[in-house]
Order: sequence, then C-alpha cells, then structure tokens
Amino acid sequence: MKNAVIFGGTGFIGTFFAIHLINNEKYQKVYLYDHETIEEKDSIYRNKLISGNKNIIQVKGDVRNEINWSPDSDIDLIANMAAIHREPGHKNFEYFETNILGANNVCNWAEKHGCKKIIFTSSIAPYGPSETEKNESSIPVPETAYGSSKLVAEKIHEKWQQKCQKNKLVIVRPGVVFGPGEGGNVSRLIKAVNKRYFAYMGNKDTRKAGTYIKELCLAMTWTLDYLNEYSENYVLFNMSMNPGPSIKEYVDSILKTLNKKSFIPSVPSILLFICSHIIDLFAKPLRINHPFSPVRIKKLMRSNNIMPNFLIESGYKFTFTLDDAMEDWKKDCPEEWV
Repeated sequence: MKNAVIFGGTGFIGTFFAIHLINNEKYQKVYLYDHETIEEKDSIYRNKLISGNKNIIQVKGDVRNEINWSPDSDIDLIANMAAIHREPGHKNFEYFETNILGANNVCNWAEKHGCKKIIFTSSIAPYGPSETEKNESSIPVPETAYGSSKLVAEKIHEKWQQKCQKNKLVIVRPGVVFGPGEGGNVSRLIKAVNKRYFAYMGNKDTRKAGTYIKELCLAMTWTLDYLNEYSENYVLFNMSMNPGPSIKEYVDSILKTLNKKSFIPSVPSILLFICSHIIDLFAKPLRINHPFSPVRIKKLMRSNNIMPNFLIESGYKFTFTLDDAMEDWKKDCPEEWV
C-alpha cells in the first residue's frame, strides 16, 4: 500500500482529500502537514471527519519555512494544498510569501525525498474575472495578488516536473469549492437564504464557477489515473460544474434543498457600491473587518465563467449535479442547514 502527504492538509480540501484517499483504499497512510492542527481549526465537522482515524497522521509545520520533517515511510504522492486565499483579508506580500515560497519549499522537499508525483491545487484566479467563457487554453490575466501568486506557484511546480521524466504533475484550477464544514461563501449563502436576509447583488445571472468538494476529490484521483493510463506526465485542468452555476441557480438549489419558496429581492449595483464605500470609510480607521468591502462586492458581481474542458473532452463522468451536491451536504451535515 502507498502513502501520501498533504501540505496544507488540515484545511477544507485537505481533510476531505485525505479521507477520500483512505476510504478508496488507494493509500494506507496520509500525513497532514500544516501550521495548525485540525483541533485548532474552526470546524467541528472537519475535526469529526478525521478524529480517531489512525491512518491519518498530523504533522505541525509551516511551508513558508524550509521543510526538515522526514516521514517514517516512503511517499508516493504529494498534494500541495497550502495557501492563503481569502480576498480581501491579507496584505499582498502574504499571498506571495505563502503561495510562492510554499510551492518552492514543497517542490524541494519532493526532490529531496524522491517523490515523483504531485497534485497542486491552484485556482481559477489566474484567469481573472470574465463574462465570456474561458477554458484551459485561455491566457491567464490575473488581476489580484492572490491570482498572480497562484500563477507563479504553478510555474514552480512545472519547473519541478521538467527536471525528471519520471515526475508526474497534476495542476487543478478549482472554482468555488463548497461542502460540509467549508465555512465559506456558499455556507454564508445558505444561511442568508434560509434566514431570508439574502438579496441579489445586481445581476442574478452572474456565473460563479464552482464544484462540490467530493467531486473535486474524485476528479483529482481520476486525473492521476489518467496520467498512468495514457503515460502522460503533466495535466492542468479546470474544476467546475458544467457549466458553472449562476447565482440564481445556487439560490434555487438551496431553496429546493430546504423545501422552501421565497421571494428574493434585487439591490441595484450602484447602491451597493455607494453603501460599501461609506461603510469602508468608517470601518478602515477603526480597523473593523466587515463583509461589505468594495473589493468583495465587486468580486461578487463579476462572473468567473470557467469551463472544465479537459475533463469533458477526456471522458470524465461528473457524479454530482448542483442539486445532488446540496442534498448530499445537507444529509452529511444537517446542522449547517438550520
């Protein structure tokens, strides 16, 4: 049996991927290398997910520093999921420090320990927002420090792959990843719709490429199998539902899962921008964090219309529709739906 290490392993994607690797009997042991333990993370569900699993071993360390840790067994697979990503929320240098230095340190560690297989979770952020459809052949035009740092990190992993013909690399660019224990945008959307304080911000047809966490895990292991089956060494693929859902489709699916009907009002975009700038004007001097920053409002109103062309053209069979994903989430973690 094989062993794997997940850098950034106690995060949302890392914990689910660890369970996926173990449950599918592909790996005997999975190490979670992270600067925080799962107990220190603010997620009861994720804690419960791996609690007591003797095949999952936590290792405390920071990828921004040289990685001196050595496992007690050979490593077949590295998954680099270490990143900071919340926008806004960090200074520009922090994105580069973690996402670029981290990528370099992980690749150096792989080389030192003779690991020939890496999965790197990048992001759709390198594409930049766009109302027009984009796919893997589209030229990246990042608009943020986060998107730029992820694009550079991709190049660092590609350089590692090119050093040896036996090195295999999968880079995945996921959209919004949602599911039990995520505590992110879709979790907040569910709560807002359920409590009836959600309103469409401008255009309800804004597309937000997204994927269910379990679908992402399935696609990553499927792509590893694809490399072996076709004797390939490198794949970069987008991860989203096909097509990426609109805001209205997310809301409709949530209402269906809740078995509710509700009128959802729309707020004009110009009013949103005026209000966000006024709130920011008072909040910034007082160093108050709030969810209505102009950057976040602008981000919510612009589409990320990203297509998973590689998966479609390569014959990947999607398991979850948007409705399936919401129903599965509610079944696994009903407390996040009240």
